[in-house]
Amino acid sequence: MAKALMIQGTGSGAGKSLIVTALCRVFRNMGINTAPFKAQNMALNSYISADGGEIGRAQVLQAEAAQVEPTVDMNPILLKASGESGSQVIIHGRVHSTMKAKEYYAFKKTAWNAVKESYDRLSQKYDLIVMEGAGSPAEINLMNADIVNMAAAKHAKAPVILVGDIDKGGVFASLYGTVKLLGKDSRHIKAFIINKFRGDMEILKPGLEMIDSKTGKPVIGVLPYIKDIGLPEEDGLALSGFKSSRGQGLRGKKIKIVVVRLQYISNFTDFDPFEHEPDVELVYSNNPVDIENADIAIIPGSKNTIKDLMFIKENRLDKSIKCAYKKGVQIIGMCGGYQMLGRKIYDPYCVESRCKEIDGIGLLNIETTFDKGKTICRTEAELLGFRDWGLGISKKTNTQPLTPLLKGYEIHMGQSAGDIGLFKINRIPHPTIHPVRDSSLNGVHPFTGSPILDGSKKENCWGTYLHGIFENDFFRRGIINQARKINRLSSLDSTVIYEDIKDKAINNLANIVKENLDMNFIKRIINL
Repeated sequence: MAKALMIQGTGSGAGKSLIVTALCRVFRNMGINTAPFKAQNMALNSYISADGGEIGRAQVLQAEAAQVEPTVDMNPILLKASGESGSQVIIHGRVHSTMKAKEYYAFKKTAWNAVKESYDRLSQKYDLIVMEGAGSPAEINLMNADIVNMAAAKHAKAPVILVGDIDKGGVFASLYGTVKLLGKDSRHIKAFIINKFRGDMEILKPGLEMIDSKTGKPVIGVLPYIKDIGLPEEDGLALSGFKSSRGQGLRGKKIKIVVVRLQYISNFTDFDPFEHEPDVELVYSNNPVDIENADIAIIPGSKNTIKDLMFIKENRLDKSIKCAYKKGVQIIGMCGGYQMLGRKIYDPYCVESRCKEIDGIGLLNIETTFDKGKTICRTEAELLGFRDWGLGISKKTNTQPLTPLLKGYEIHMGQSAGDIGLFKINRIPHPTIHPVRDSSLNGVHPFTGSPILDGSKKENCWGTYLHGIFENDFFRRGIINQARKINRLSSLDSTVIYEDIKDKAINNLANIVKENLDMNFIKRIINL
């Protein structure tokens, strides 16, 4: 059985996820076979794991930090808020059903069994599990139904370190209050971490001593506020008022990429790679002026495509998108955004809403129908007609030009028909999860084993179901260079290797955490 350590927080946004990420890399660098674990995650940002299931992106980043393949056992329960209908409940990577809060609490016994199964499997494969809590462990109205904080810590026999966010204010009150509200369960908390500090340490020190005196638990580290961590955010709330601060190294005009800020935006990490390009300014906005004056406008994925399409229309953003299209702005639709750019969306089974039919924005000659299945898989894709795109991304062998394959993944309800044929894709099934099945809706999308077509393009508008394609460096640079050409700017060679940048950021974060925490204390409490 693996040893375990749990990081809990005094509330959401305290920094649990990134501290777990850092510790996964710290322990991996010590030569310890380490895996992350979060019993239950609520997030619209998801990914397809190595074993073919859907899990939260935060656990994927943590697995990358531990230098192991992410699996569904690292995040056995994923909740995806779907609006009035409640949340989609995903267990072991597969949709179970959509439930309202009261229904889910009644379902907790089944969920808890799934959590224990996953943790026990991980514990057989790894030497150390670094666990992440959710929200606060001291929500007194929810403690009896907890499966992610103290319940998970007790099952794993994991000592707990509690993180408080000093940037929000009241950090000592939140640490002390959490301990007192937990009652006897507070014995599992062995120490505190104060996160996001940017003041005078001499002024803080008396508080560190007093919180130790009042609780009997030491502060084993004060982590500095890091303005630009350079790693993907877990929560879409972080996008409010977002404007990229990177890409300052190149003088002259920046290519402005505007991502429409949807109410149910999902997989916004699709666009993180653009932040690192020296000639790009990335903005999340619902401002018509931003959209109409963008060089590239993107409609992202959505957990509720129909409601977000209604949101776009109610705010007349569809007019702005069409205006931008007429001006020659490159319009891109990703997954749900791709569906919105078509002529019609049909929902005959009311999978997403009570609206069975809605007109799309109408820039692409496709129509989408939501059926009873959900497609989830990793993919490899070939961009068809790449010479017509003018991307300049072909590579030559001695005799034959080749198109590099794009790696990505699909997570979507619905199938589109019409003018399809932008990508030729191979879906990569996992042998233990085949075919894809949505058990709650009894829908099946079998893998045929043959390449299929995806995506649609009409003049300067295109869309696809493929997530993650902008992590392919040559393709991302080609898209930017298209916009540069329209602006009469010379093309730039690709110099950004996104995977290397992300790995460097993980190492930087790990070094900061290691330097500012008492690692000997941590090793002692987990008996390393």
